[in-house]
Amino acid sequence: MWNGSETRAVAAVLCGLMGAGQALAADKPLPPPLPVEPIGIVETLPREYPASWFLVHDAAFFHMSDGKVWVLDTAEDTVARQVQGTFNVSMIGNIQQSPSRAEIYATETFQTRGTRGERIDVLTIWDQENLSPVAEVVLPQGKRFMGLPERDALLLLNDDRWLAVANFSPAASVTLVDLEERKIIGDIGTPGCVLTYPAGKRGFSSLCADGRFLSTELAEDGSVVAQVRTDAFFDSDDSPIFERPAYVGDMAYFPTFAGEVIPVDVSGKVARVGEPWHLVPEAEREQGWAPGGIGITGEDDLGRFYVLMHPDATDGSHNGGGAEVWIYNPEKQTRVARIALREWGLSLAVSRGPEPKLLVTNPVNMSLELYDAQSGDFLKTIPDLGQNTPLMLFGAR
Repeated sequence: MWNGSETRAVAAVLCGLMGAGQALAADKPLPPPLPVEPIGIVETLPREYPASWFLVHDAAFFHMSDGKVWVLDTAEDTVARQVQGTFNVSMIGNIQQSPSRAEIYATETFQTRGTRGERIDVLTIWDQENLSPVAEVVLPQGKRFMGLPERDALLLLNDDRWLAVANFSPAASVTLVDLEERKIIGDIGTPGCVLTYPAGKRGFSSLCADGRFLSTELAEDGSVVAQVRTDAFFDSDDSPIFERPAYVGDMAYFPTFAGEVIPVDVSGKVARVGEPWHLVPEAEREQGWAPGGIGITGEDDLGRFYVLMHPDATDGSHNGGGAEVWIYNPEKQTRVARIALREWGLSLAVSRGPEPKLLVTNPVNMSLELYDAQSGDFLKTIPDLGQNTPLMLFGAR
């Protein structure tokens, strides 16, 4: 307890401080109030994304209901300017972009009580100019492919009027969606064969566990005209391949675990498999170089494709990523460049245009590394986006 003299002393000090504050306020008037900011303004993005933009899919591996896609401008130098926008993709979905329709498609899964309740699978259609959901199509419950992100789990076909959605539950099928009517055309069985690769204008192929392709030809109404299985071209046990090809023109290039690549012509109604060739020059094969990672392939507008590579490959190292990115001229079947990464890489994507840039996920701290794909020069690190697991990257279109 204070005595009377102590109380009077404290009161005197407070009065003095108040007086000093009033004197300062009198000497320096307060600034005018800030203007009232309008609300409800929605900024829009360009209908065609610039060549420096990428889509960065954070699958949120440790909290999968909160997955996101970041629209990222790698030409900018600060996070505030690099991030052009985000949208959600719940429960390790997959995305596909249609520049002609200015839309981005995402498969998602929800439950009516958050972590429990009735399951609902949907195809969400995002407007890529304002990143708002403009429609959704309810998918057959419990069927869509759910796993680490795959570029070939969704396929645009029939001049972007249809979307093929891969199912694996574990029964394999494809749900065909009419994007103009926003409705399901039907389900197409692909027993023993998964994912969706191009097959002509109005068809798709799926990769089979017995080493074949199953090519499905569709009629104008989306019904099945024919399904054809190719001859086996790999063995899942003895000579496995990655299901993640690079595309150059009408050719898809499938890397193998052993360091070869298998070219597949996807221009016709039935996949046509070509002869494999080595990704690793003969002089370097003793070093055990082989592909590895999640998003391991990419392509540019210069007719080249890219593969994430690691040395000293062993049984099981195919998902671990790589120390370098190798670039190939598929017509000459030769490596034309190799880029030594500053950090270990897990996934990659390449921008379009005459001056391609290479974006790579660093799995150690989940930052992104940007390289000049022509010179191989390191350009910048893009950290602190707030993402957890940017497992799949896309050059935006």
